[in-house]
Amino acid sequence: MKKIFQLINKNLSTIGLFNFIKKEPTLKLLPIITISREKGSGGRIIAYRVAKKLGKKWRVYHKDIVDRIAEQTNLEKALINEIDENRISLVQELLGDFFGNRYPSLSRYYKNLVKVLTTIGQRGYAVIVGRGAEYLLIHALKVRIICEMQQRIKWEMEFENLSRTEAVRRIQASDENRLNFIQTLYKHDVTKAHHYDLVVRTGPDLSIEDAAELIVKAAKRRFSV
Repeated sequence: MKKIFQLINKNLSTIGLFNFIKKEPTLKLLPIITISREKGSGGRIIAYRVAKKLGKKWRVYHKDIVDRIAEQTNLEKALINEIDENRISLVQELLGDFFGNRYPSLSRYYKNLVKVLTTIGQRGYAVIVGRGAEYLLIHALKVRIICEMQQRIKWEMEFENLSRTEAVRRIQASDENRLNFIQTLYKHDVTKAHHYDLVVRTGPDLSIEDAAELIVKAAKRRFSV
């Protein structure tokens, strides 16, 4: 019985979204892809290839872009201006439903971050890399990119011009930081496969281009784009 209540509690965040859509039948769920990835797996490169293949409407938002919008009022206003005014009130409603009593106690950075992520979700046609967007945007196509450790090290050394020792250090630090970030903000384990619609393992047998094609195919089927 306890497990059932825990499961219900984890999914209560979906109620606000569907109640709002019910009240506003003209609002449609806009296409969103979230990409969670291991460092060195090619996740960011894949995100840009996916957006390019899907067309001009689509944009990529990764950590640096999201953080910059969250820190600069003028960029946040520019983002809000791209959204249908009927959707603006949905942002705060979704955040309230998701975090409940926790929201007021979040740090200023976390509040800005999740507000920006939810706003991007209401803009639609976005590929969001990292920052736990998959937990906020329940209707998104949720993708996880993983890779065998030796391949991750090889790609980090190659693309970042690092020594093997430094590549290993950065990968290990990144894995720990991402695990802690998701656990702290969302109370979830980023490595659990059931959080995602699609888990893709890149490497010698599945290239970055192959991964991008798989995600595009899944997105076209999900969103009819």
